[in-house]
Amino acid sequence: MKTHILPAIKLTVLCIILLAIVYPISILGIAQFSTNQGKGDLIKHNNKTFYANIGQSFTSDGYFWSRPSAVDYNAAGSGGSNKGPSNEEYLKQVEARIDTFMMKNPGIAKSEIPADLVTASGSGLDPNISVQAAKIQAKRIAKNRNLYEREINNLIDQNTEKPLIGLFGPEKINVLKLNVALDQLGRK
Repeated sequence: MKTHILPAIKLTVLCIILLAIVYPISILGIAQFSTNQGKGDLIKHNNKTFYANIGQSFTSDGYFWSRPSAVDYNAAGSGGSNKGPSNEEYLKQVEARIDTFMMKNPGIAKSEIPADLVTASGSGLDPNISVQAAKIQAKRIAKNRNLYEREINNLIDQNTEKPLIGLFGPEKINVLKLNVALDQLGRK
């Protein structure tokens, strides 16, 4: 038994040193070379600071709407609803989101609504929407802000993030950054 205890204690101490001290300090050191020294993507707007990498709630008709959140955009409690596509309560939530979207965006068919505008992400904090989800909202926003729809579409194109090195992931748009750019464009 003594032959196993000493190596186990040594391995435990080694793991504690490596995983609880060396690794976190090295990651903190690497983060110091990144933008904002590892504090996230901060945006200052209207004398407030927001994290662009955490989903924000936008419900006004003059703004692009974010992806729904199962955790009400609470970054302290990230998580999905864990309800499957056959769950009655979940289906009612999605139907209510579809009905609200169609009411606020007349002339759009139910089949045209992108899934990311009516279903929550796994984390509940997704800051991005698809390009299609942004473009389908352009008419409503242009009308509410007294802008031309082409101005809104140009703004969408300017704020579209391409896939990582052109290969990984879809094109996406950060909703907070897009809405800040929308405010800078003017007219409400």
